[in-house]
Amino acid sequence: MEPRFNLFDSPTAAKIAKRFYNVSLALEESTLPKSLRELVELRIGQINGCGFCVDIHTKEAAAAGESAVRLALVSAWRHSTVFTEAERAALALAEEGTRLAAAAQGVSDTTWAAARKHFDDDELGTLVCVISLINAATRMNVIVNNPGGAYEPGMFAALSD
Repeated sequence: MEPRFNLFDSPTAAKIAKRFYNVSLALEESTLPKSLRELVELRIGQINGCGFCVDIHTKEAAAAGESAVRLALVSAWRHSTVFTEAERAALALAEEGTRLAAAAQGVSDTTWAAARKHFDDDELGTLVCVISLINAATRMNVIVNNPGGAYEPGMFAALSD
């Protein structure tokens, strides 16, 4: 599998990719645990069929201490016992925030209330930003057919300003 296009060959797309990475650095300063951010990003990568993002976020979650069992069960989180209520609320928010067209109201009040129950303002704001950013990233990677498999944790560090 070969990518259709290298986004870094486009001066504009390369600038955007670099800015995406630098924006993601602000998420590191949040009190929302990195492992939870990675689980949310992994689930969105799965939903959007982005092998590149699934590769990145599986490896980053493992590097953040996630177990192989939990990583394997992210795609079936509703039917597993290894996730906390807070993690379930975050994954539900991620799914509804990704599948906006599937429901007329977007994110349901029930899902929002569950997330609100478990996360403070900074954590909830971080979740909204994580969900939005990874959805944009998955779409860019799927459009250009960026394959998964070659990611090494930390390999994007050279993109930071």
